[in-house]
Amino acid sequence: MSVARFDGTDSYVATADLKMAVNAAVTLGRPLLVKGEPGTGKTRLAEEVAAALGRPFYQWHIKSTTKAQQGLYEYDAVSRLRDSQLGDARVHDISNYIVRGKLWEAFESEERPVLLIDEIDKADIEFPNDLLLELDRMEFFVYETQQVVKARNRPIILITSNNEKELPDAFLRRCFFHYIRFPDRDTMTEIVNVHYPDLKKTLLREALEVFFDIREVPGLKKKPSTSELLDWIKLLVAEDIPPEVLRSDDPRKTIPVLHGALLKNEQDVHLFERLVFMAKRNAR
Repeated sequence: MSVARFDGTDSYVATADLKMAVNAAVTLGRPLLVKGEPGTGKTRLAEEVAAALGRPFYQWHIKSTTKAQQGLYEYDAVSRLRDSQLGDARVHDISNYIVRGKLWEAFESEERPVLLIDEIDKADIEFPNDLLLELDRMEFFVYETQQVVKARNRPIILITSNNEKELPDAFLRRCFFHYIRFPDRDTMTEIVNVHYPDLKKTLLREALEVFFDIREVPGLKKKPSTSELLDWIKLLVAEDIPPEVLRSDDPRKTIPVLHGALLKNEQDVHLFERLVFMAKRNAR
């Protein structure tokens, strides 16, 4: 049986390496572990794969308090106790109190779904290992109802990580890995053109010049990401900022116009303020 291939979409610019990684993971039937700077489109990738292949999409967003069991199911004992006190007949069927998780929902899909496990590195270090058996066998056991839940169709699984903590070797062995490199200038131009096809070329050129210059500033605590560039360009267009304002060599304008879209902490703003001060002093 032929497997549909991911070739990107009109709204998502995917490099050849990224498309190859997605298709390799689909062919192998292994989760695709995607790493990269925040804002490089890791989460969006899963949505676009589902859209491109015409598959149902399930998203499980991981937080620091998330447990692996929650992705399978949870037993709502509190509701059952309350209903028993109220004399509700539902208490006689324990399945009424089993809350399905995202893995269970994906396993029940009538057609092969796309399942996103988003920001897996947010959870406890043991979280990935707790899912090894379920991701390998594509099944799990529900103790309360004594049933085995098996995947009707093996999901296409994408897992994102921002590298906040190392993932266990046993988990990594079961994944196909891809690191999304930060887009170069040409790729970034493509990305911006997808979102703002009518943007004037002169404004785009000057905006990218400022953006990449900012990313190269030594000592920057948080480099602006792709999503922040898109927000900034949206503001430039909305405020009708002319390209020459971005191109200005005036040292008093070292801090970019509408910089709050690009610089997200006070340390980086202070860094640019110091650059302004140094530029003024050297210009005397």
